[in-house]
Amino acid sequence: MSRTPATRDLSRIAPLAVLPVFFKLAGRRVLLAGAGEGMAWKAELLASTGALVFVVAAEEDVALAALAARDDLDLIVSVRAWNEPDFDAMALAVGDFEDEDEAEAFRAAAQAAGVPVNLVDRPALCDFQFGSIVNRSPLVVGISTDGAAPVFGQAIRSRIEMLLPAGFQAWAEAARQWRPLVQARELSLQARRRIWELFVGEALRRPADAPVDADREALLAAVEHEVEATPHGSVALVGAGPGDPELLTLKAVRALQSADVILYDDLVSDDVLDFARREAQRIAVGKRGHRPSCKQSDVNGLLVSLAREGKRVIRLKGGDPLIFGRAGEEIDACRQAGIAVEVVPGISAAMGAAASLDVSLTHRDHARRLQFITAHARDGRLPADLDWQALADPAATTAVYMGKLVVAEVSARLIATGLDATTPAIIVEYATQGRQRNFFTSIAAMPALFEREHLEGPCVMLIGRAMGEAPGFGEESAGRA
Repeated sequence: MSRTPATRDLSRIAPLAVLPVFFKLAGRRVLLAGAGEGMAWKAELLASTGALVFVVAAEEDVALAALAARDDLDLIVSVRAWNEPDFDAMALAVGDFEDEDEAEAFRAAAQAAGVPVNLVDRPALCDFQFGSIVNRSPLVVGISTDGAAPVFGQAIRSRIEMLLPAGFQAWAEAARQWRPLVQARELSLQARRRIWELFVGEALRRPADAPVDADREALLAAVEHEVEATPHGSVALVGAGPGDPELLTLKAVRALQSADVILYDDLVSDDVLDFARREAQRIAVGKRGHRPSCKQSDVNGLLVSLAREGKRVIRLKGGDPLIFGRAGEEIDACRQAGIAVEVVPGISAAMGAAASLDVSLTHRDHARRLQFITAHARDGRLPADLDWQALADPAATTAVYMGKLVVAEVSARLIATGLDATTPAIIVEYATQGRQRNFFTSIAAMPALFEREHLEGPCVMLIGRAMGEAPGFGEESAGRA
């Protein structure tokens, strides 16, 4: 059973309560009317963008007067009521009124003049809203809850503030200054993107160090050397982990965000794919036991042909690429074609399953060895060259991958080779995902469990005395982790 690689459109965007946009206001006129407690803050915020801010207040305000006296802000305060001509040539308008009728009149006047308007604490009357802001200008992060939970937005801002080093401001400013110089080199799109990937890597590695011209030249030289050494694109084999997107490594996320094309397996979830560049082409190349699958030769050919087009190709695999992921064949195909290839490891299903179970795979009282096996050979049957003596070692923990269809044979061979029929076994379906199910059993009872529960999802079997230490082992119920 075979199928051909298929391009999938994953440029979907979940419904948005608001559209996050950033206004360029430098040199433009903004109107503020009213005298609420937050008006001075909004006046300073808008003036900080370089806008010329006109404030119309019904009475004098000390905070507004102090802002108007500052030399670094273009801000004019008029003590009077607002009127319709105030909206002429305004880019934005903000009003803060206690009276509902005045607020509605201000909105109507703004709409008549074609000016986007915000009414403080009146979301139903707003064309736009102010969110919580993390300021590392020119790196700016805006957070909105569409007015549903402003305190929640502020809490998220505080968390981002802690995670976003203040030094990123210098890196963002350097990026703005360097961009014209990078574009002047007339490099390919892929080479320019590679420069900024390296730039980001340097910023993350040493955020406290302000970048200098020597850093820019070093990045340019590194990319130009890469282009000369590898005239084609490149391939990265990336581990997607067992399903939970939070188990992706930072390196895997950066690889996904640098992709031109992603070739992904059926076991890779949409949540993981959401980390990729939205512009990246996505091609499904899944291979599933005893189901229609893409031929490995087709996948190898795609990797090579796409990279020869100069593209950054990500081969996204469930779990870890180097554990039963046919990585060796794909690496060989790339190397024979002269394509640069790298591997980004991921968390394998057995590790993710054990973590969700709170059980040690190498409990020192029960397991001196950990072994991974695949129960699926090229012909779809149980491999003929498995070392059953090693697998029946009572002091080992064994993780069995792709064993659903041969579980009866695995169970019988283990018992026949001398492993106690009551040896603990845990079957984990959809490891680390929200639909994960755990089944506590023994090696003798595994076949009946599979038949009774009709397990359709990917499963990993964890076998060994150490599994008996899992919380809840021995209970007769199946549970969700």
